[in-house]
Amino acid sequence: MTENPCTEGPTATSPVEPAGPALATSTTNPSADSLGADVQHSAEALLQLGASHPELARTLARVIEAIALEASRTARFSKTLGKALSGPTDTAREHAVERRQRSSRRAKGLIDPFAVFAEAGEDGMRARLATLDLEQLRDIVAEHGMDHDRLAMKWKDPQRVIERIVERVEARSSKGSAFRSSTGGPPAGED
Repeated sequence: MTENPCTEGPTATSPVEPAGPALATSTTNPSADSLGADVQHSAEALLQLGASHPELARTLARVIEAIALEASRTARFSKTLGKALSGPTDTAREHAVERRQRSSRRAKGLIDPFAVFAEAGEDGMRARLATLDLEQLRDIVAEHGMDHDRLAMKWKDPQRVIERIVERVEARSSKGSAFRSSTGGPPAGED
């Protein structure tokens, strides 16, 4: 029972009130006020969870209590827990940004030239490629490994890049055609 300053006489302690002097908020310390508010919100959330799932709420409360007690007792655990909960450090973020900037990955090509060639033939593929800008054409070249001599990515003329794409698609599409039968049966000599 605690004394309520607004009324005379004792009142029942609220179940979400921080327990003990260590968790009580202080009006002279803004950090402690914030901690007290966080504890209050956590307690309220656990009570709400307890209304529908009491066993889960009790288990979660025990886990939180065990972690908090261990962090208060062990400086190493407290430091490791703080690092884990604070997310990546600034240096880790900087390294991630640097890796992304160094990455030579291009965007995926807007069309699959092999599928277009199979559906519409060479003329249809040329017409579709003509609608793309130079960077989009370069994306297709990079995605499908069509820059074997490391020149196509340097070309400034889109028509030249289109010619490379058409050349490579036709070459790869006809690769192995000597082993294909035009009738759909087994290759010649395997009767």
